[in-house]
Amino acid sequence: MNPEVSTFIENLSQPWQVEVADTLRKLVHEVIPDVEERIQYKKPHFLKNGHYAAVISPSKDALTFMIMNTTDLEFPKHFGGPGERRWLKMKEGDTVDYDVLRGFLKKASSTL
Repeated sequence: MNPEVSTFIENLSQPWQVEVADTLRKLVHEVIPDVEERIQYKKPHFLKNGHYAAVISPSKDALTFMIMNTTDLEFPKHFGGPGERRWLKMKEGDTVDYDVLRGFLKKASSTL
């Protein structure tokens, strides 16, 4: 794991964001064992075979998890974004279904 990404997550402004971002990071590593991670555009990016697979993007009161390469997948309406990348925006107190995210990430990254 990249120490810059570790520091980024540890320094998020709200404890719930640290917890969710850490869980998402572990999920990405579980789904994509050889994932490369780096800070790009001031947020953690995860790559498989040199292609973007996922991004964690914090804001003041939310945390967004973006999955790339999603053109051929159908997402529930509460996911945002255009066809090639979809995201889930989470706020404090939200229940996150990590199994759903794991499934989408696995399908989206399988062709990278």
